[in-house]
Amino acid sequence: MQANTGLPKQLCELTVLFVDDSLTMRRIIRNSLEKIGIHKFLEAEHGAMALELLQKHKVDIILTDWNMPVMNGEDFVKTVRRNPVFKDIPFLMITTRGMREDVLLAVSLGINGYVAKPFTSNTLKEKIIKLTLSKKTAEPKLKSETLNPN
Repeated sequence: MQANTGLPKQLCELTVLFVDDSLTMRRIIRNSLEKIGIHKFLEAEHGAMALELLQKHKVDIILTDWNMPVMNGEDFVKTVRRNPVFKDIPFLMITTRGMREDVLLAVSLGINGYVAKPFTSNTLKEKIIKLTLSKKTAEPKLKSETLNPN
């Protein structure tokens, strides 16, 4: 375990791409990642910008909002999941859209986890641990865990 964070050391080495059109929300995510011990991250304002970053950098996990201009979260996820190079990167949707229908749509798109805003650093840490350490587990288990947004 990494000192002061409770995050396993290998997870502190993750490169996280987070995508949100709100500067304030990106700041909250950045501060939360740093608080839990993740210091390697990239940020984008929308899906199109995130796709450019994916082409240039190795990314271990993607955190994305749903509602964004230029390319929204749904189109971003669809585009990434169709690309054989990026299709297996774990996705965590961080959004205000917390209705059951929204969660089910996210799962059908290939989202691996779901966090409703507002969230705590601890919630983010738990979801990242589940996503990264359970990559070896069966997909149905991931999908059943996804239905709980927090």
